[in-house]
Amino acid sequence: MMAGTMRAAAGKWLGYLLTPVYLLVFGFLLAVFHPVQVICRRMGGYGAHKKSVDILNLLIVRSLFILGVRVSFRGVEALPGDRPVVLISNHQSMFDIPPIVWEFRARHPKFIAKVELGKGIPSISYNLRHGGSVLIDRGKPLQSVREIGKLGRYIEQNRYAAVIFPEGTRTRDGTMKPFLPAGIDALLKAAPSAVVVPLAIDGTYGLTKNGLYPLSFGAGVTITALDPIEPGDLPAEDVVREAERVIRTALEKPETKR
Repeated sequence: MMAGTMRAAAGKWLGYLLTPVYLLVFGFLLAVFHPVQVICRRMGGYGAHKKSVDILNLLIVRSLFILGVRVSFRGVEALPGDRPVVLISNHQSMFDIPPIVWEFRARHPKFIAKVELGKGIPSISYNLRHGGSVLIDRGKPLQSVREIGKLGRYIEQNRYAAVIFPEGTRTRDGTMKPFLPAGIDALLKAAPSAVVVPLAIDGTYGLTKNGLYPLSFGAGVTITALDPIEPGDLPAEDVVREAERVIRTALEKPETKR
C-alpha cells in the first residue's frame, strides 16, 4: 500500500512538472500545422491536406509520451474494408480524437462537431471546416439533421468513416452518459450500406480528470473496436442501444482497465 501511495504521489508531481512542457508542445504543433494545412490544401487539394492532418495527429499522440501516456488499440484490423463505417464511441476527453484520426486514417474519419469548434482553434478549426467533417448548431435541430445527412451521403459515396459521440458531450465525471439516437438515425438513413462499429475508449478521462492542469502522468489509454453491428432494417434506437450495451460491457472488463 505504501509503494502504491508513493507511486501516486510521484505521478501527481510529475503531472505538475510535465504538464507545462506538454502544453507548450501541443500548442506549438497546432500553431505550426495551421499554415501547413492551408498550404497543403491550396497546393495539393484534399489528399495533401489529409496527409498534413494525419501527421499532426500522429505527433499529438506521440507527444503524450512526455506525460508517460501509453495508447493502445484493439480490434482495429477487423474493420470491414469495402463499406462506409459509422464509428459509435463513448467520449471521455478531447484526447479521444487524435488517436482515432491517426489509427483510422485509411478510412478518412470525419467528425460531427459543434459549430463553436469551427473557429478560433488553430489547426483544429481549419480541419473541421475543410476536411470533410460537419459542424452542427445544437439550437437548430433541422440544420443539424441536414448537415449529418450530408456527411452520411459523403461517406456512402467515398466509403469513408464517420465518427459520432452519441452522449452529446464528453463525460465530466468519468461516467458514460446514455446514448442519444437522433444523429445516428440521420447518418444511417443517408448511408444505407454503412456498418456500425462501436468503439470503447478507456483512459483518456484519467488523463484530464483535473482539467488541463495538471494532466495526469502515466495514464493508460485503450481504444477497442468491438464487433460490427449490421443496421439492416433495425430502428436507429435499437442500433444505438446495442452499441451502448457492448461499450459499457467492454469498459467494465478488467482487461480493458489501465
